[in-house]
Amino acid sequence: MNAKLSVTIITLNEEANIRRTLESVRWADEVIVLDSGSTDGTVAICREYTDKVLSQEWLGFSGQKNAAIDRATGDWVLSLDADEPVDPSLAEEIKTIISSSDSSDGYLIPRKTFFLGKWIRHGGWYPDYNLRLFRRGKGRFEERAVHEAIKVQGRIGRTAHAIEHYAFPDLASYMSSINKYSSLAVTVMSQQGIVAYKAGWTNILLRPILTFIYKYLFRLGFLDGKHGLVLNLFHAYYVFAKYAKAWEHKSSRQRTEGKS
Repeated sequence: MNAKLSVTIITLNEEANIRRTLESVRWADEVIVLDSGSTDGTVAICREYTDKVLSQEWLGFSGQKNAAIDRATGDWVLSLDADEPVDPSLAEEIKTIISSSDSSDGYLIPRKTFFLGKWIRHGGWYPDYNLRLFRRGKGRFEERAVHEAIKVQGRIGRTAHAIEHYAFPDLASYMSSINKYSSLAVTVMSQQGIVAYKAGWTNILLRPILTFIYKYLFRLGFLDGKHGLVLNLFHAYYVFAKYAKAWEHKSSRQRTEGKS
């Protein structure tokens, strides 16, 4: 069975990451990059690897990734972020999967997250399964503002080997990520009508503390040394920022309604 694989990647100013990821999928039959207005060298780098570098105004994470999937022509699709190179062992496993007649319709793939250059193995950061590989026409990202995920129609399996994830090369990038994703989380809360419920002092004060205790102690985050300590403290801060912003949103809406 000569099945073909399409790799889809969305980009915005990813020149620090994209070459490593594109190098890791040179073996794929098709690589589609959907850019949303990069002003750095991202597009030029991508054109070194594929002639399918397309432009699309930002549609949100789910919408943008689905737009990239819609342009795929292969029998299978592997959806990657720009900072997610494919481990060589995973590449061989994927080749085996797509050539088999008994494969599932979609596959959950573990991720190895690297923080300041170190693979984080504990605290719930690994294996961190994400569904990324699926038969074309069988999977799409569900429409969400944040934490988008693929929903597949059919049988789902798991791969033994991993995608690498280089999301946090330095603390500044992680702080920027915390600010972006905590704001997106409040947008989701607002859409679901639960901002007021989530904005209580219990969530603002206790959830960050309990999150850190759970991930650092009960999920053995301390075994990752100083990297584990700093990463899990930052994650607890993300939880704090999310609920503090929910409180800010609720307070701002109450002031606006009071003036009307």
